[in-house]
Amino acid sequence: MTEAPIIDGHNDTLLRLCDTNSPISAFTDGSENNHIDLASATDAGLSAGFFAVFVLSNEEHNPVSRADGYEHPIPDAVDHDDARDVTYRTLELLARLAHDVDEFRVVRTLADLDSCLESDAIGAIPHLEGAAGVAPDLANLDFLYSAGVRSIGPVWSRPNAFGEGVQSRYPGSPNTGPGLTDRGLDLVRACERRGIVVDCAHMTESAFWDVVEITDAPLVVSHSGVHELCPHSRNLTDEQLAAVADSGGVVGISFHEPGLADDPDPEAEISVEPIIDHMEYVADSIGVEHVVFGSDFDGARIPDEVGDVRGLPTILARLRERGFTDYDIEHVAHENWRRVVAETW
Repeated sequence: MTEAPIIDGHNDTLLRLCDTNSPISAFTDGSENNHIDLASATDAGLSAGFFAVFVLSNEEHNPVSRADGYEHPIPDAVDHDDARDVTYRTLELLARLAHDVDEFRVVRTLADLDSCLESDAIGAIPHLEGAAGVAPDLANLDFLYSAGVRSIGPVWSRPNAFGEGVQSRYPGSPNTGPGLTDRGLDLVRACERRGIVVDCAHMTESAFWDVVEITDAPLVVSHSGVHELCPHSRNLTDEQLAAVADSGGVVGISFHEPGLADDPDPEAEISVEPIIDHMEYVADSIGVEHVVFGSDFDGARIPDEVGDVRGLPTILARLRERGFTDYDIEHVAHENWRRVVAETW
């Protein structure tokens, strides 16, 4: 058990489980292919996480080499009807997990989250990574809310009715394309009215500033990094970091190696130290109250030194070695996410 209960801002565990023949047992008994399972999460002190619902693209998007680095071609949009069906099936799986596994719960309210922080239960906050399953006219948004969805990223790195996600490039600016569409702006407003977190991860810089303009809620970027340390297009500029702080929001530092490696080789590996560097940079530049975990477990290439969810206490220990105090550790581990959820929900 870690020294502080942890809320992690992003995982793709449901996607991994959907790809198995026995998803319930894969979660309860564990699998060498998964970063998160019940026992490992409990051992690591993971109290809650944002469990993503993600719709796979129709084609692969392997990186293409450039003279100075690489880029990922943007996949085509997925069909909304297909995306809606995948979204509903994934939420159904999450409901079955919560029903069949005593120590696992769907988190819909602040009280639910606090209950997980104060017990050995693990809470799943349902999140849509890319809103392809949301009807363009938002007709099913209330249904999704009733199914437990409390966080939505309007775009992933491909187009949909709400916008076009940032193209993944190294080196590259986050300014890779247009902002949100009118429907995307409507989605952000509708989420704010319902108390749904709007996640700016995977947004172009233009879309990020669109959200800044129209919302009073704390800004959330669930899994990203610092552009000043690694000039990857998925990472945030200092100006974006300042806007997050001004709103009272949070930046989740992803463990995805290409986003932290500062290397033109997309297969470059890293130790745990760049994760600590990015977390420390955010804490030093905009305040420790604005940095959180955003691992991307089960959806990213994780440093061997972290391995899986059981590596979370290692990161907290390294932060303490860098001079993070008890106050700092508690805020990075869970207090910052709890504050944003409390203010948004």
